[in-house]
Amino acid sequence: MPSEFFAVDLSGRFSGQEAFAGLVRHAFERAAADGWPEIILSDPSFEGWPLGETSTIRALQAWAKPGRRLVLLAGRFDLLIRLQPRFVAWRKAWSHLVEGRVCPPSALAGLPSAIWSRHWFLSRTDAQAGVGQYGADRVRLQALHEALQNKLKVSVSGFAPTTLGL
Repeated sequence: MPSEFFAVDLSGRFSGQEAFAGLVRHAFERAAADGWPEIILSDPSFEGWPLGETSTIRALQAWAKPGRRLVLLAGRFDLLIRLQPRFVAWRKAWSHLVEGRVCPPSALAGLPSAIWSRHWFLSRTDAQAGVGQYGADRVRLQALHEALQNKLKVSVSGFAPTTLGL
């Protein structure tokens, strides 16, 4: 999908893992280009997300500026830590902008697989098939934000930028 994608078609449905990954990449490009102040990423494990790819890290690097905030909400971060070391290293360097939150097992049901900003959202309704929707519709943005806020209220801090060893 070209960069003009967001200017031309702000909403729609997607199907397939490659379509999902492409939309995630372009979301970070748009976030950097448009200066999104806050982004929430939510997924049970972030499996299949292209967070460790060079293009994603480049876009996140361009996005990272003082006053910006990235919240990661997950059921677990072990797969992300093991499979996406570039993202983990980026997160460590920008720990003052990135907050990791873990949902307790009792709150995992209904945890969205999504990206939310004030300007745009991406929501995977079926992670296995990579099916979902994206857009800038205010009603859907608000509904997703409320769902994420409810999960954030019961979450705890997790995904520390460094690990202490003895």
